[in-house]
Amino acid sequence: MNEDTKSDEKKTQELKLQETKKPSNPRANAMPTNGFVLLVDGKLKTQYQTAEEATAAAAKLKQSYPVIKVEVYDAAARISTEVETHS
Repeated sequence: MNEDTKSDEKKTQELKLQETKKPSNPRANAMPTNGFVLLVDGKLKTQYQTAEEATAAAAKLKQSYPVIKVEVYDAAARISTEVETHS
């Protein structure tokens, strides 16, 4: 392989990573100031940009593990909402 082929492959990989953005994980010692964060048993887990994304992820998690306490924390409003299972 030559240098051009390697750099093209690297660029392609970088573009794929940018297209499939994963939600960020907040720092454990600082409350977020924007976005929506999943709280699982009182611990900050994954941060999402919209309430819909966070609520969907929380519902899926709660459906898989009904015993855990899952909340969606609105960082801007500083309010958390518990997610319940729907039977």
